[in-house]
Amino acid sequence: MGASLVEVKGVTYTLNGRRILDDIWWTVREGENWAILGPNGAGKTTLLKLVCGYLWPNGGGQILRQGKSHADLGVLRRSIGWVTSTLVTDIPRGEKALNTVLSGMYAQIGLWSLPYERPKADDVEAAARCLDQLDCDGIAERPFGTLSQGEQQKVLVCRALMAEPLLLILDEPCAGMDPGARETFLSALSAIGQMGGLPVLIYTTHHPEEILPAFERTLALKEGKIIAKGATDHILTSELLYGLYGISLHLAKKKGRYWPMPQ
Repeated sequence: MGASLVEVKGVTYTLNGRRILDDIWWTVREGENWAILGPNGAGKTTLLKLVCGYLWPNGGGQILRQGKSHADLGVLRRSIGWVTSTLVTDIPRGEKALNTVLSGMYAQIGLWSLPYERPKADDVEAAARCLDQLDCDGIAERPFGTLSQGEQQKVLVCRALMAEPLLLILDEPCAGMDPGARETFLSALSAIGQMGGLPVLIYTTHHPEEILPAFERTLALKEGKIIAKGATDHILTSELLYGLYGISLHLAKKKGRYWPMPQ
């Protein structure tokens, strides 16, 4: 069993008198990739913001990062990569995809050069290599704003990896993608999951079919409460989906993924 990266211990978070998260207990260990499954409004993103120190458990509980209750937030956030569909609108549309990747080294939105810290040749090679590994080698010189949704998300994954994080959070990265773009992105993500020496991955979604085999553990949230957590193959059932979404669905497993079908 790997050492713990994050321990969420009895955490409750409230907003305007409403409990967004209620008594959450969850541990992420080295070598464990997690999916967080739940409907819109379940509290998935709020939980991750608490993990990253953007929010604090104002209703009680404690969060430990690598066994410590207090963390230098600047160092903490540099150790966590965050990829979300909403980040796309923040990236300068005219910036070359390669420069967008390089900006991840400095936690910048848009790559702007500093006289005392500029990307080195090795950094540029590493950025290009990451794009190549995600089948994006042909887009390095193209403006970010001209890329497809799937290509943009791949660039943002490479951007996050440039900081060599301990944890890579993918917060509903396929939101708004058409089926073709989604499957292309998930295929690239599957390749990432099979590579060694990468950070722990956390993937949030409300679509069970997006949970790739690399995500061997799943946390299910509804209305701010954990209704199941553990090995994906064990907890991902028709009964779980009914509890989450209130509809009877049959789960058909194909190539390691679970596809909901009407019963």
